[in-house]
Amino acid sequence: MASNQTSVHDAKFALSVNNMEQQMSLELEKEEFDYSKRSQWLRAAVLGANDGLVSTASLMMGVGAVKQDIKAMILTGFAGLVAGACSMAMGEFVSVYSQLDIQVAQLKRDKRRVADAEEEKEGDDENLPNPVQAAAASALAFSTGAMVPLLAASFIRQYKVRVAVIVAAVSMALVLFGWLGAALGKAPAARSSLRILVGGWLAMALTFGLTKLIGSSGL
Repeated sequence: MASNQTSVHDAKFALSVNNMEQQMSLELEKEEFDYSKRSQWLRAAVLGANDGLVSTASLMMGVGAVKQDIKAMILTGFAGLVAGACSMAMGEFVSVYSQLDIQVAQLKRDKRRVADAEEEKEGDDENLPNPVQAAAASALAFSTGAMVPLLAASFIRQYKVRVAVIVAAVSMALVLFGWLGAALGKAPAARSSLRILVGGWLAMALTFGLTKLIGSSGL
C-alpha cells in the first residue's frame, strides 16, 4: 500500500516537473524572440507615416505663413499627400525591385552549384521580396500620416485656431507613432516618442519661419 502511494506521489512530482520545464521553455522562447526581425517592415511603416505627417504638415504651415486662406492650405496639403505617396511608392518599388534582382541572381548562381537546386529554389522563392506589396504599403503609410493635418485643418476657418489645431494634432500623432514603433520593436518608448516629436516640431518651425521670411522679403 505504501509502495503504491509512493509511486503515485512520484508520478505527480514528475508530471509537475515536466509542466514547469515546459512553462520555462515557453517563457525562454518568448524572451529570446528576435525583435530585429521586425525592423525592416516596422522601419518602412513608421518612417512612411512619419514622413507623410511631417512633410504634409510642414507644407501646410509654410503656405499658411504667407497665405492664411484655408483653401490654399488644404490644396497644398492634398497635393503634398498625393505627390509624397507616389514618390514613396516609386522609391520603395525601385529599391525592393533592385533587392529582388540581386536575390534572384544569387539563386541562379546557387542553382549551378547545388545538386538539389530546384527544391532549394522553391523554398527560397517564398522569401523573395515583393516590390508591389512594398510600394503599396509605403504609399498607404505615407497617406495615413498625411491625413492627420489635413483632417485637423479642414473645418476650421479662423487662421490662428487652425494652425494651433494642426500643431496639436501633429504632435499627438508624432508621439503615437514614436510609441508604436518602440512598443513593436521593444525599444525605449519615451526616448523614441521624444525624438520623433522634436524632429517634427523643428521641421514645421523651419518651414514656417523660412517661408515667412522669404514671403515678407517680397521675392
